[in-house]
Amino acid sequence: MTWAGGPVDGEADDGAPYTGPPPTAPYGAPPRVPGALPGLHPPLPHGAAGPVPWPLGPVPMPPGPHTHLPGPPPGGPPPGGAPPAWGPQGGGPPAWGPQGGGPPAWQPGGGPPPWGHPGWGPPPWALPPPLPHDVPTSFLQMMRTRTWRWWRPLLGLLLFAVVYAVVAVAVVLVGAVGLVTRSTVDLEFADLADPWVLLVTNVSLAVAIPVVWLAWVAAHSMRIGSSSSVLGRLRWDLVRRYVPLALATLGVGIGVQVALGLALDDGLAVAGPTRSFAGLLLVVVLTTPLQSAAEEYVFRGYLSQAIAAWVGRERAGALVAAVITATLFSVAHVPGDFLLFLDRFAFGLAASAVVWLTGGLEAAIVLHAVNNVLVFVLAGALGEGVETDATVTGWAGLLIVVLDVLAMAAFVLLVRRSAARRPPGTRTAAQDLRPWAAAAPR
Repeated sequence: MTWAGGPVDGEADDGAPYTGPPPTAPYGAPPRVPGALPGLHPPLPHGAAGPVPWPLGPVPMPPGPHTHLPGPPPGGPPPGGAPPAWGPQGGGPPAWGPQGGGPPAWQPGGGPPPWGHPGWGPPPWALPPPLPHDVPTSFLQMMRTRTWRWWRPLLGLLLFAVVYAVVAVAVVLVGAVGLVTRSTVDLEFADLADPWVLLVTNVSLAVAIPVVWLAWVAAHSMRIGSSSSVLGRLRWDLVRRYVPLALATLGVGIGVQVALGLALDDGLAVAGPTRSFAGLLLVVVLTTPLQSAAEEYVFRGYLSQAIAAWVGRERAGALVAAVITATLFSVAHVPGDFLLFLDRFAFGLAASAVVWLTGGLEAAIVLHAVNNVLVFVLAGALGEGVETDATVTGWAGLLIVVLDVLAMAAFVLLVRRSAARRPPGTRTAAQDLRPWAAAAPR
């Protein structure tokens, strides 16, 4: 018995005619394909059944015909409005129904088997919803599902802006109260060497992660993992794989930057650990990775995905999203001069590159988190006057920025090599509903 071009539920395709009851779609199959992408497939008319996802694998069925076959009969609807071969013939009892008032031949004992009977699938509420993409899709195009509309990213961005502003202001107000109680005057949160100031700053940024998740659920009706990778989750194995690569590249780059800063300024000396260095180190280790991840979820995640979805074409969308988000990322860090803007812009491009190579945010989060943790730890350990790319200007500043860019480029190349040796997966799973739309009655 075949259905939709293949065997049903693991049965062998022996070519035997089907003599059982009419196939049905009892598992809550969608009555239509909402929001079909233009040019791919038209929406199913109201009442037409679609296929039922079955990610659990084939279910063994006992010999003989079965009543729970997922979908319409083979071959599509009968032509010319003729009664279906599997329905009542000439007004009489159906061939698959009771014969002479007795129990149907296909239901021993006259009653349906229980849900736990072998060959019966799980109830509708036990099945996951259909996969949202007809074809495997890249991370930056994940918003272009069957329900894609151009206004959905706008709705998500508006929701993010409003909710995040409220939450972030609440966090900053709580932090300001804490500063007042500690008799600290720095209400501008400018002294990031102060553990409390850094904690409030990092938390005010980290709260962006759940707000991004809210935007995915509310505006796109998709799982929150859609913001992390093509697998619908954060792949921790990739995080562990890329941390050593970031330490080997960014660690060397930042170390050389600090050494050059000390060598180029004869009057600069290492002042030693800052005040409350132990508290600062604890705050950095616990909250800076979350702050870094939040920025990636916003810039290389939702914002890049929205821009790429509007562009539509995969490579063009990735390039446009990378340039725009790198620019916005640099501006958001309020660069004091062109060199600092260029450094942040290059950082944004490097993060977008590893997202493209890996199909998720893991490598970009590692790049961002390792960079920030190393900068804060070194600044706290050596003193506030240590010069980095954020403070050195002129030719010395250009040299340090070049070293910074080279370190980020080395990380991108190592990630590319790692992805070539052990591909992480850069496409989503898909469930093609287009043949069902073509076979649906008009």
